[in-house]
Amino acid sequence: MALKLSGRFVKNCVEILFSDVFTSKRSINCKFTAVLLIPRFDDPEGALESEEFLPNTHGKKPTRFTDFEGKTSFGMSVFNLGNAIMGSGILGLAYAMANTGILLFLFLLTAVAALSSYSIHLLLKSSGIVGIRSYEQLGYRAFGTPGKMAAGIAITLQNIGAMSSYLYIVKSELPLVIQAFLKADPNSDLWYLNGNYLVIMVSASVILPLALMKRLGYLGYTSGFSLSCMVFFLSAVTYKKFQIPCPFEEFSTNSTAAHLGLNDSSLVHDYSDGLPHEDKDSHCTPRMFTINSQTAYTIPILAFAFVCHPEVLPIYTELRNPTKKKMQKVSNISILLMYTMYFLAALFGYLTFYGKVEPELLHTYNRIDPYDTLILCVRVAVLTAVTLTVPIVLFPVRRAIQEMLFPSQSFNWLRHVSIAFVLLTFINMLVIFAPNILGIFGIIGATSAPCLIFIFPAVFYIRIVPREDEPMTSTSKILATCFAALGISFMVMSLSFIFIDWTSGTSQVAGGH
Repeated sequence: MALKLSGRFVKNCVEILFSDVFTSKRSINCKFTAVLLIPRFDDPEGALESEEFLPNTHGKKPTRFTDFEGKTSFGMSVFNLGNAIMGSGILGLAYAMANTGILLFLFLLTAVAALSSYSIHLLLKSSGIVGIRSYEQLGYRAFGTPGKMAAGIAITLQNIGAMSSYLYIVKSELPLVIQAFLKADPNSDLWYLNGNYLVIMVSASVILPLALMKRLGYLGYTSGFSLSCMVFFLSAVTYKKFQIPCPFEEFSTNSTAAHLGLNDSSLVHDYSDGLPHEDKDSHCTPRMFTINSQTAYTIPILAFAFVCHPEVLPIYTELRNPTKKKMQKVSNISILLMYTMYFLAALFGYLTFYGKVEPELLHTYNRIDPYDTLILCVRVAVLTAVTLTVPIVLFPVRRAIQEMLFPSQSFNWLRHVSIAFVLLTFINMLVIFAPNILGIFGIIGATSAPCLIFIFPAVFYIRIVPREDEPMTSTSKILATCFAALGISFMVMSLSFIFIDWTSGTSQVAGGH
C-alpha cells in the first residue's frame, strides 16, 4: 500500500515539476518528499559504509590522514595480517606442547583461534555500524575521549613492547649467527659481532625505509617474503624430525662434551648402552594429555598467539573494495594459515625432542650441533621474518599517536617520517641500554593484550550497537559480556604468573608474540 502511495505521489510531483503554474518552492518540496518516499533497495554490503567513511571531496568534511581509497589486494591483505599474527612466539610452541600434551594443545590452540576470529567479528561489526575503521575512533564513539585515549595507549604500549622484543632477538641472535658462519672467536672484539651495532644497522637499513611507506598495503610483498621464511623454518623442523634420532646425543668434540653436558650427564652418554629400554621408550613416546607445574604457564602463550587486532582496522581501511564480509574472510584465512603453521611447528618440534625441548626451539638444535648449516639458515630466516614484522607493527602505533595528537590533520610527510624515526630511536635505546625492560613490557603485554583482544572489542560492541537493535538480554550481547569477562580472567592469570616468576626468581613464561 505504501509503495502504491509513494508511486502515485511521485507521478504527481513529476507533473508539478513540468508545470508552469506551480512555484519553484513547491517543486523543490516535491523533489525532497519524493526522494524520501521512493523505496530504496539495500545497497550491496559495505556500499553505504564506504560512502560514509570516504566522504565526497566536494563535501564539508575535512580530509583526514585516514581518508583515502583502499588499493591493497585481497592476497596482500592476507599476507600483511598473517605477518602481524606470526611472531617469535612460534619458537616456544613446541615447549608449550611438551607441557600440555598433543590433544590438550590442539584443543587450546583451536579455542584461541576461534576466539580471535570472534573478536575480529566484533570489531568489524562495530566498525560497520558507525562507519569507522579506526580502533581509537571506535573507543571515542563508545566512551568519548577516555575511550579513544585508552585504545590508543593500549595499542602504543602493546606494539612498542612487541617491537622491542623483536629487536632484542636481533641483538642477541644475529651476532651468534655471524659468529657461527665465520667460525669467529666468541671472545673477539670485532664490531660485526656486537649486537648493539647490528641492531642499529638493521633498524636504519631495513626497518626504517619500510616504516616510511605511506600505506600499510605496500608492505604486502615483504610480508609475503617474511611468511615464506617461516615456511622454510617449518620445513626444516619437519625435516629434522626424521634426521635426529631419539634419544639425541649432545654435540661433543674434545672437551666440549663435558662443558655442554655438565648439568645433564645422561644426555652425553650413549643411550643404547647406558639407558634402560623402558626409560628410553618413555622418553621417546609422545604424550596426548599432560598436566604439570608448567602447564598453566603455557596458557597465556597460546592465548596471545593470534594477537593482530591493532592491525585489523588499518588493513581493513586499505583493502580494495572493502566490505565487512571481505575483511572477515581475510581474517579467517590468515588465522587458518597461522593456526596450521603453529600446530605443525609445535608438533614436529615436540616429536623431535619430546620432554627435552627447550622454551626456545632453536636453542635445542644447538645442543646437537651448533654449526649445523641448515639450522643456521633457519636462524637467518627467523631473524629476517622478525625484522620484516617490525614495520607492520609500527604502523598502528603511528596511527594511534596521530589519532590522539593530530586527529583532524591531513597526511603530512614530515609528521609521518618524524614519528617513525622517533619511535625506532626510542625502541633501539630501550633494547641497547635497558635489556631487562622486556620484563616491564611483560606486564604491559599482560594488561594491554587482553584489552585489545578481548575486553575492548566486547565493550565497544555493547556500547555501540543500539539497544533497540540488540538489547542487553540478546544472545550477541550476552556472548560479548562473557568475552569481556574472559579477557579479565586472562589478564589476572598472566599477571599472577609474572609476579610468581619474579618472586620465585625464575623466568618460565616465554613471550607469546
